[in-house]
Amino acid sequence: MKRPVILELDAPPASPAEAPPVIDQPAFDAAPQGRAMQIAAKLAARPRSRLTRFFWQATGALVGFLITVALWNFVTGLFAANPMLGWVATGLLILFLIACVLMALRELTAFAKLGRLDKLHQEVIEAGNRDDLRAARKAVDRMAKLYSARPEMKWSLARLRERAPEQLDTQTLLRLTETELMAPLDAAARLEIEAAARTVATVTALVPLALADVATALIANLRMIRGVAEIYGGRAGSLGALRLARTVMTHVIATGAVAAGDDLIETMTGGHLAAKISRRFGEGVINGALTARVGIAAMEVCRPMPFAALPRPKVTQLTGGALKGVFTRSKDED
Repeated sequence: MKRPVILELDAPPASPAEAPPVIDQPAFDAAPQGRAMQIAAKLAARPRSRLTRFFWQATGALVGFLITVALWNFVTGLFAANPMLGWVATGLLILFLIACVLMALRELTAFAKLGRLDKLHQEVIEAGNRDDLRAARKAVDRMAKLYSARPEMKWSLARLRERAPEQLDTQTLLRLTETELMAPLDAAARLEIEAAARTVATVTALVPLALADVATALIANLRMIRGVAEIYGGRAGSLGALRLARTVMTHVIATGAVAAGDDLIETMTGGHLAAKISRRFGEGVINGALTARVGIAAMEVCRPMPFAALPRPKVTQLTGGALKGVFTRSKDED
């Protein structure tokens, strides 16, 4: 005998009204992050591999060899065709070689100046840590000699030479030196940083071309780093500027300063009306702030003394000074 079969009715189909709402994912983050400066910093700080260095060294040697052979054949051909033109070409070639030697000497001098700043920085730190007054006086004398040829530093140097012999404590002597010598240089460096931050922020906000903000950030930051080095007495050549920029960018990435935090984003974009209206203007503000961070790192790398007596510049202060008049603040925030 078969048992009865129970047929269960299907549950009623779901109504479209019961479907969960579709959440639209934004195409971009709500807050600007300063992508241009992050990309520029990573490109500048990216270390080159041994294979890459070997490739460029071999390429440079090959190109130099080909140019030398071509010049030699050109000059000897001129001598065979017309001796007078051959002598003219020889004279021009000699002038070219002299210019190359002078440029090489300038680059070597630039590397030496940067190395002198770094050595002086280490001497000041060691003298302060050991509380060695004699070593501190030697470092101060070297620093005074470094800036003795600059007319704008004569008054500061005169005050330092007047008051330095009276100091019998290492920290007091170093703080006096920093106050007298570093204060005008820090002010000039801040102006250089503000100009670079203003340039990066303006181009990011107003130029819609792809990668234009990245290129502007790279060029402006390289120029800013070179300018900061020259202010502190470390005039850098072309190769020296690239090496210094890599050092600064590596320092920035190592300290995590290239990533704009939420507090910085809120501080920079929260009070600017333009940043509230346009995301592009918000990106400009953040890129300007990150440029200021790179400038502060350049000051720390190029400065012959660490920050002690004088306060370390703040990103918000530099960015506010750079963007003053570029982005107007909203009245309700004032």
